[in-house]
Amino acid sequence: MPADSPELMQQITDWAKIILEWVGFGTLTGLLAKAIMPGKDPGGAVATMAMGIGGTIIGCGVLSFFSAGKTLITPISPAGFCVATGGAFIILFFYKLLGGYYFQEGEGPIRRRRGHGHRTGGRAATVVINED
Repeated sequence: MPADSPELMQQITDWAKIILEWVGFGTLTGLLAKAIMPGKDPGGAVATMAMGIGGTIIGCGVLSFFSAGKTLITPISPAGFCVATGGAFIILFFYKLLGGYYFQEGEGPIRRRRGHGHRTGGRAATVVINED
């Protein structure tokens, strides 16, 4: 196939369109998952996009598996958007879990609560309690 053939150019255009749709859609679902997840989120723009794209692949793949191939689940549909956001939320949860957000190595779970004894500037100080 010559390099300037119309078929090759159409294939390149189709692939570029698909890749840009997945990147844009993955970014939106990653941002929505980060907005839903409580607390401070690790990672920047690239991590958000990667979580969104991964969540889209996982969510749409699981939904396609359970629909037994009767329908093709595309990410740009209401069902695809919901399962993609759910998949990105799950990836973000495990990213935070493995990144040490919920637990610190060598210690038990850390629970934060407001202290009642010391006042600083009219606000209660945060006390970290390590329950062994």
